[in-house]
Amino acid sequence: MTFRTPLAMVLAAGLLGSACARRPAAVATSTTAAPVKSGREVRAETKAVAAAPPAARDLTDVLTEQLSLTDEQRSSVRQIFTSTLKQAQQAQERLKTNRPALLAELKSINATSDRELQQVLSPEQYQQLKAKQKQVQEQMRARKK
Repeated sequence: MTFRTPLAMVLAAGLLGSACARRPAAVATSTTAAPVKSGREVRAETKAVAAAPPAARDLTDVLTEQLSLTDEQRSSVRQIFTSTLKQAQQAQERLKTNRPALLAELKSINATSDRELQQVLSPEQYQQLKAKQKQVQEQMRARKK
């Protein structure tokens, strides 16, 4: 039986490795002004970022850079990853002695996360994400050999 790791964890394994080597994001030099956020919106965003698990924050940062996510997409992706990680942790606690049930639950969580990401990302961004996911999975399989 093959162990299917939740999407967020698979991506985290490979993408966070590349985050260590990445350069700081370049300063935007766009001529179009970004929408101005109110103080309340900025505080709410800061609170949401702080509440997210480190893996969800880090993975969102990497995907923001690699997929050129908008602020709205970044917020949605962070929420998806946070939810996915929490659900996976809860499932592992609940089902740690029942591996077949755990694998089925993780597969369901992964499928839900994937559908949510597909709704948030553009078709091009989603294809880039799937390509990177496949690359990371192949790297993980190669390490096991």
